[in-house]
Amino acid sequence: MILGLSIPAFIALHVAISLIGIFAGLVALPAQARGHFLPRTQAIFLVTTLLTSLTGFLFPFRGFTPAIGVGIISTLVLILAFVALYGLKLRGRARAVYAVTATIALWMNLFVLVVQSFLKVPALNAFAPTGKEPPFLAAQGLLLIVMLILGAAILRQPSAARKAASLPIA
Repeated sequence: MILGLSIPAFIALHVAISLIGIFAGLVALPAQARGHFLPRTQAIFLVTTLLTSLTGFLFPFRGFTPAIGVGIISTLVLILAFVALYGLKLRGRARAVYAVTATIALWMNLFVLVVQSFLKVPALNAFAPTGKEPPFLAAQGLLLIVMLILGAAILRQPSAARKAASLPIA
């Protein structure tokens, strides 16, 4: 039991939170790259992505794994994103810090989604059963390229997001 839930129920909760974070990020960050800052969607993205990392630490611990490493890095990146957005209101270099950290946070969540998809979806697993085969590497490589392009597009946007970040999210 984790937080009063059976392991399968907790996994379902963890996955649901993760998918909400991914969906919100896939709405918020491309909008930001086009010059439209969506404060509520950004907040949902950040909070659910942080909750994804934090709930990941609640699974039974069997030693350090790549998943724990991703969770630690994601948590640290998200702390920087929260500080840049809510603490520094995207002033000065905080705008670039937020663009980079938000993009990294979304990429990490999507990276794990691709890993889990290749592990759990039989059609994908047939192409890459160990996660070292070319289809898996191609999917991760394409994802990385797309995220680098997205992050660069967010960085190129003028400071309109700064004004939106200073508005209350409610």
